[in-house]
Amino acid sequence: MSDQHTDQHGGQFETLAIHAGQPADAATGAVVTPIYQVSTYKQDGVGGLRGGYEYSRSANPTRTALEANLAALEGGRRGLAFASGLAAEDCLLRTVLSPGDHVVIPNDAYGGTFRLFSRVVERWGVSWSVADTSDVQAVRAALRPETKVIWVETPSNPLLGISDIAALAGVARQAGVRLVVDNTFASPYLQQPLALGADVVVHSTTKYMGGHSDVVGGALVTSDATLGDELAYHQNAMGAVAGPFDAWLVMRGIKTLAVRMDRHSANATRVAELLTAHPKVTHVLYPGLPEHPGHETAAKQMRAFGGMVSFRVAGGEEAAVEVCNRAKLFTLGESLGGVESLIEHPGRMTHASAAGSALEVPADLVRLSVGIESADDLLADLTQALG
Repeated sequence: MSDQHTDQHGGQFETLAIHAGQPADAATGAVVTPIYQVSTYKQDGVGGLRGGYEYSRSANPTRTALEANLAALEGGRRGLAFASGLAAEDCLLRTVLSPGDHVVIPNDAYGGTFRLFSRVVERWGVSWSVADTSDVQAVRAALRPETKVIWVETPSNPLLGISDIAALAGVARQAGVRLVVDNTFASPYLQQPLALGADVVVHSTTKYMGGHSDVVGGALVTSDATLGDELAYHQNAMGAVAGPFDAWLVMRGIKTLAVRMDRHSANATRVAELLTAHPKVTHVLYPGLPEHPGHETAAKQMRAFGGMVSFRVAGGEEAAVEVCNRAKLFTLGESLGGVESLIEHPGRMTHASAAGSALEVPADLVRLSVGIESADDLLADLTQALG
């Protein structure tokens, strides 16, 4: 479909999350979209595709439902679902870039994104440079004649930096480049970059969209119908699509996204307040704190401040590692966005690929994905882990 944002369920997010792209099954009346675990489809004569389906790499009804839902939630015209967040990023970059082009990337970003630029895309002849995307003038200064994309994460991973999406969209428009926003940490419930002027939104649907640590997936959403068609062409040509069961799991997660994000945000606020008062914590990185340098911007462009909190530990790297090891209710593990709370040491885990680069993270940093358990239990666990 060239335009998926066609469902008429009212404009409220919570309603769209449950209904957009997911009418009752025409054949059976099933309320939940079926898992179409199928590879090929009977054609009505040579070249006569029933409902537009011929082969599930090109399109699958379960994936189509998810893609329509994604478009509706981000306020876009086209949504595309992938096998992982990095598969989505790879498809986007190979669609909009050519050898000789340049990208401005943030000085704080997911380690896998940095690896994709520094170890894969660079070998293809695309250059990149780093800018503090919370500083609009720094981004403007980083632009070159060959720049095609400004890449932003907000909130960023793992330092929870905030970038002004509307301001950066203005810079991008003036320069004639595309603004890409990784919206994984916020989710479309808390933030909608397309409405603020972004050209493309990227998600790891593994995280808050899925929400239950049981699926790996990615997504792209755009309001540009032509770009949407180009992305869909490359998605089919390169093939890293979401399978039907994975698409179904993400849709199931999205139905409760709003209520989960409310709880994630409320719990994270209490965690940040505890950490701020703790003598063994030197810095707390959470955009919901009034002292956070991006607090005003976050309050302007986000509904709430999300479930991710990072902090730096007195005593350095080994002390930070010990906090991770002593935690009990917070599970030591990579990834984020699930209903259960996770703790990790980014320098040795998710961001090890950025070591020695401009994106290297502090060695004393601990990152929390605050879940939806009892906040009192989470606070007690952090208190004992800090010692």
